Amino acid sequence: MKTFRLLPDQESTAAMNMALDEALLESVSAKKSLPTLRFYTWKPCAVSVGYFQSMDEEVNIPFCRKHNIDAVRRMTGGGAVFHDKEITYSLIFREDENLVSKNILASYEKICSGIVVGLRQFGINARFAPLNDILVGTKKISGNAQTRRMGCVLQHGTILLDVDHERMFSALRIPDEKIKDKLIASAKERVSGIYAVLPRVLQSPSSSFSSSSSSTTISSSSPSSFSTFPSFESIRDALATGFSQVLCINLKRVPLLSGEKVRARQLAQAKYQSQEWNFKR
Repeated sequence: MKTFRLLPDQESTAAMNMALDEALLESVSAKKSLPTLRFYTWKPCAVSVGYFQSMDEEVNIPFCRKHNIDAVRRMTGGGAVFHDKEITYSLIFREDENLVSKNILASYEKICSGIVVGLRQFGINARFAPLNDILVGTKKISGNAQTRRMGCVLQHGTILLDVDHERMFSALRIPDEKIKDKLIASAKERVSGIYAVLPRVLQSPSSSFSSSSSSTTISSSSPSSFSTFPSFESIRDALATGFSQVLCINLKRVPLLSGEKVRARQLAQAKYQSQEWNFKR
């Protein structure tokens, strides 16, 4: 079994999150560090746009600035994503590890299967939906994106915990405000967080990675009728176990290298906070 580094519990700005992904990609490519599985969250909440998208066309910049919502361009393709109540992961490894197929669709399916397997520990019957989504029934709970460069595969994605559809569509640019209500209604039918699809109140599954409490209390304003849910930590640990089983890897907690921290700070300031990068299209 190959050993991967596990980096849990990282909460950062949008620019630093994307900078860390790139710094880790460089480090893994140069064989300075182990292949890496990282879990992180966004503070403040953010919108990320795909590499080929226009920030001005996809993001309601005035709303985001007014409400302290970050906006950043990813190095991966795909659509604009609103990041709020979610767990985000990135998985980075060298292509010569031969963990996944060279076929992009097949590699998406294998990596996303780690999420599917992890969520089964909570009784969630999720499934992979090509090209890069994960569904429960007809509702999307996860979107994923991938890039291959420097001899490495980098895939990152979101696992939605809860969704504020109104805030999401306020942060994203809507071509015609007249259809905003219809889009929100449609999104409520198509997009969900896992708290809303849990079949029952569950205590966290046993996990070798767990270090925190087993449940999280959600306010009565939550769209789900449950009052207690598995915690962020227990969901993260279940996902880590799922990736470990599907990819046949061992996970070892190893901190960021000092050089990775320095490089991430450089990239955040010079690239991911810059107008040139974020508004280049």
